[in-house]
Amino acid sequence: MISSYGTASTFRALWENFFHYLREHWNVKDAEKITGEMIAAYMDYKCEYHVSKQYLEKISSALGKLETALKYYTKNKYGEAKYYDFSIRQFILNEARNLDLVADNFHNRAYENPELLIASLSDPLHRKAARIQYEGGARLEGVSLIKLEQLHGIKYDDITCSDKAIIFTKEKGGKEGDVLISVEIYEELLEYFTVHKHFKIDRQKYSNDIRETCKKLGIPAEGSHAFRWNFAKRRMMEYARAGYTYEQSLQSVSWEMKHNRANITTVYLGG
Repeated sequence: MISSYGTASTFRALWENFFHYLREHWNVKDAEKITGEMIAAYMDYKCEYHVSKQYLEKISSALGKLETALKYYTKNKYGEAKYYDFSIRQFILNEARNLDLVADNFHNRAYENPELLIASLSDPLHRKAARIQYEGGARLEGVSLIKLEQLHGIKYDDITCSDKAIIFTKEKGGKEGDVLISVEIYEELLEYFTVHKHFKIDRQKYSNDIRETCKKLGIPAEGSHAFRWNFAKRRMMEYARAGYTYEQSLQSVSWEMKHNRANITTVYLGG
């Protein structure tokens, strides 16, 4: 089903990485059980690391060929092809291009002065969303729609020895947990909900606001995901000051960012 040995080798490596992801995040070991939701979650997972446009395009192509292979395989096995629809991969690829979630190379994405950038955004809702990403490490999907029932009150943070407010989020792949933000922005959200049913932003407009603001400030535009990079760096320092070892800090920050493996945090610290 593939035109050359070189392409087959490339796709095989991409498939193996995808299968490792399925085992770790979905506890799925049977390729026949792959769904479009898993495809979407994996594409978003890769976008999170600001991978190159060319790499994400290869992933999308490989997953498209996987869909074809599964249909061909199940038809031979059962006499009739099982239904598979991985077309969401192309939508996410296009969205990643439009929202600047992919790059031409790898480098440190953290903003040098994130607080100035956030304060300079033109839309007040975008400023709130950016602060939640910066303060709590939330993903874009975690701030694009927030409901009142996700606000879980105030707790004492042993790491910073201060009160933090909780937004509970559940993301693709069943990843769920608390996002800790300042009490100030939490109270602003509570006030917002006295008038509005949902806190909701347009992802494209949010991305455009960040891009235009960066242009005005004369700084590189790294997109909204860069605020998670800033969060990881700051939170690592907070854990260090609280007496945690480097390895303990890596793992703790990884969990707060809804990852499993500690070494994922090192991606946000490099560059």
